[in-house]
Amino acid sequence: MAELFTKFKSGGNTMKKRALSLALAGAMVVTTLAGCGSGSKETTAAPEGTTAETTAKAEAPADTTAAASGDKTTLKWSVWDISSTTYYQPLIDEFEKAHPDVTIEMVDLGSTDYQTVLATELTGNGSDFDVVTVKDVPGYMTLVNKGVLEPLDSYIADSGVDLAQYKGLTDQITVDGKLYELPFRNDFWVLFYNKDVFDKAGVAYPTNDMTFDEYDKLARSVTVDTPGQEVYGAHYHTWRSAVQLFGILDGKNTILDGKYEFLKPYYDMVLAEQEDGVCQDYATLKTSGLHYSGAFAQGNVAMMNMGTWFISTLIEKIKTGEYTDCTNWGIAKYPHADGVEAGSTLATITSLAIPTNAPHKDLAWEFVNFVSGAEGAEVLAATGTIPAVMTDEVANLVSATEGFPKDDDTSVDALNTANLYLEMPVHPKSSEIETALNEAHDAIMTGSISVDDGITQMDEQVSAILAE
Repeated sequence: MAELFTKFKSGGNTMKKRALSLALAGAMVVTTLAGCGSGSKETTAAPEGTTAETTAKAEAPADTTAAASGDKTTLKWSVWDISSTTYYQPLIDEFEKAHPDVTIEMVDLGSTDYQTVLATELTGNGSDFDVVTVKDVPGYMTLVNKGVLEPLDSYIADSGVDLAQYKGLTDQITVDGKLYELPFRNDFWVLFYNKDVFDKAGVAYPTNDMTFDEYDKLARSVTVDTPGQEVYGAHYHTWRSAVQLFGILDGKNTILDGKYEFLKPYYDMVLAEQEDGVCQDYATLKTSGLHYSGAFAQGNVAMMNMGTWFISTLIEKIKTGEYTDCTNWGIAKYPHADGVEAGSTLATITSLAIPTNAPHKDLAWEFVNFVSGAEGAEVLAATGTIPAVMTDEVANLVSATEGFPKDDDTSVDALNTANLYLEMPVHPKSSEIETALNEAHDAIMTGSISVDDGITQMDEQVSAILAE
């Protein structure tokens, strides 16, 4: 089993992470399928699913109020993309098995603008969520700033939770000495590739040590621009993180200081690829709402940068026969700039929190503690999902699952990361910064403004936000 020696970095600060045994494999058959969706406003990547992005809150059963019903208590849990997430139901099943007097009721707020919808729900009258899923750091900071999340410190102390099991992650999400969420997932970005595309082109597969120049050349070498027979060497989802965050992998730059000249070479590369038909047009992707999973499933995308959350989705969809054109796949380490260590990549966490108005806070904490702890980690691992807590048992479960491409050393070794950088570090104004970066990214990628003007816009807007 490969050893992961991972250092977490945020804004230039490095925290060494204890060596972990991890070799990722697939997903078991469950009643739901993987991930969480993206939307037009949600640009920091979070674990994604495979269905078209939902836009409206799913209809709840007639009785959706969290209340005691007979001898059972119902806890309401806000989520997104119930139909495409592999681990929701297994987590619920295991918790309810140990708590026969509790029923967990999921409420799907939709993947598009999930955090905005959640914030609206929690700040309005009558909110009765007991547990909420927090999608990303900007969303987390918005909820903390609004005062709608319960500090978990007393629960953590009373339950004897050892925060060391999170390998420094909780240090990075502590706000003014208080912790308002616990992570249960920890995903990082890799390069997914379709082996059949490379085989047909007679081109060698991606390696685990590619510079951006080598990556760009490889993408171009398998591109086919014949009308009706297009093959795209690369695919970039519409999140800003799919392009902008190439620039922070050197450990020297941050997206929080209002200086963004370092992004120029990466925008230049992707826009040139777009112009030459190496990747699909951003504006078309945005208008059509094509999910990245759907793009890869079509079988004409050679490489796609995406988080490890997509692994369980891919395995499950192939297993059920829904995906037939990308069955021969692999993963490789993220490309890197010259002089940067191979295996440097982006990290994103998904967490659980308890609203201040939660009807059943103590019972909600039991669920949060279960999902974010070692027991929940084992359930997550069995679905091919990388949990925030990694024990030897969890690592064994992950490596024992079926579906992960073990026929080549590249895919297994791709899970050996060198440096992990949070996509958005905790900052009091992370939500406002996120919005400014998103607006500029959209304008650059659609050609509304030049790269230089877009960078100037980011510099000015973020500097103004920081000065407020």
